[in-house]
Amino acid sequence: MPVGTDDPRSASGSAPDASAGSTPSGQGTSGGTSTGGFDTVLGKLIVHRGLATTDEIDVANTLLRESIENEQPHTLAEILVENHFLTSRQLGRLKSEFEAKHTTEQIHGYKMKKRIGSGAMATVYLARQLSLDRLVAIKILPRKLSTNANFIERFYKEGRAAAQLNHPNIVGAYDVGKSGEHHYFVMEYVDGETVYDLIVKSRRIEEMAAIDIVIQVALALQHAHHRGFIHRDIKPKNIMIGREGAVKLADLGLARAMSDKEAAEAEAGRAYGTPYYISPEQIRGEVKIGPAADIYGLGATFYHMVTGRVPFEGKNPSSVMHKHLKADLVPPDHVNPKLSGGSAQVIEMMMAKKSRDRYERVTDLLEDLTLIRKGLPPHFARSALDLSQIPPTGPAEPGPPASVEPRAGLGQAMESPLFVIAVVVMIVSLLVNIVLLLFVAG
Repeated sequence: MPVGTDDPRSASGSAPDASAGSTPSGQGTSGGTSTGGFDTVLGKLIVHRGLATTDEIDVANTLLRESIENEQPHTLAEILVENHFLTSRQLGRLKSEFEAKHTTEQIHGYKMKKRIGSGAMATVYLARQLSLDRLVAIKILPRKLSTNANFIERFYKEGRAAAQLNHPNIVGAYDVGKSGEHHYFVMEYVDGETVYDLIVKSRRIEEMAAIDIVIQVALALQHAHHRGFIHRDIKPKNIMIGREGAVKLADLGLARAMSDKEAAEAEAGRAYGTPYYISPEQIRGEVKIGPAADIYGLGATFYHMVTGRVPFEGKNPSSVMHKHLKADLVPPDHVNPKLSGGSAQVIEMMMAKKSRDRYERVTDLLEDLTLIRKGLPPHFARSALDLSQIPPTGPAEPGPPASVEPRAGLGQAMESPLFVIAVVVMIVSLLVNIVLLLFVAG
């Protein structure tokens, strides 16, 4: 996936219907196929659902013919919406149901219920797996990409990578294959929302809640890294929160085996990831991309959660990525003064420009997250201001000017021979006086 693109939510039960609020833009007649046969049956669907009368459909068809005669052809769907016979939201639902019904005829063993996400790379449907009678999410490669060998291979690599991972904080993979002309990937359905949805709704996520989310994602990454995979696209939209509170890392579309040197060399020099959360080494297209890249992406996500804004902003993806490479990070506790110093230190270490300055492994990150969750200072992360380099407070001790004789201090006087003799004389004199007093008294 080239940088700047955004995959649909692979396992979201609350993703908005991408077709809602829009109308088909293709041209055609009520009997045309500009929307894959949708216009052909649209009139019947509307009347059957009681959304419009037969007379209203006849009026719409008349307007449709007039638009063609005036050489300004519209689709029946456009005319129905423009003339308020149908709302854009109603049209979106009808189209979604039509596509689901059309697709379910092509994928054996699954009954499609509705579309739950859509993007340039895939469309995701909620479906019921008939053999096991359970809800699943099915990602389907768009028809326009179904003849592209590179996209097909990447699609199947995602499925294979997901199949290698089995962890409660990772969306499970069930099946990948081809049915008819459709390439599909079946995965666990998560009934809930993404972290991105939560940020939009709440602006900021409360610190302790954010730490709990980051801990669960870190556990998922620990498992993936242990199995030899890096995710490469950690971001709020790829983190699901189920209704019971379980956090799931989704979308392994960019996941890569760290041992896959051939893929790494083929991608060298190109940036893969999402600009707001991508690591510097991914931007540079380095061949050796390791766990530190995922730690950076999780750090950028953590920053977004607790501050309500992304770490770096810009007028375009290139500008944002340049800032990841060169710009200083505004400390998160400067953006959100309520944030604890411990969390700020952890985020800053996660987002260090150089990978060697970040956490060496997720296990170390988890240790620090656990400590700050308990209100204790982190073990590995330190303040950007190194206190060990600051001289102790108090008066300075400069050397004396060359032309001025230094004054003897107490230390110098005590080291003088005259001082020692004077002390000895005083002690002897004191002892003699004591002896005389005792003699007189006796």
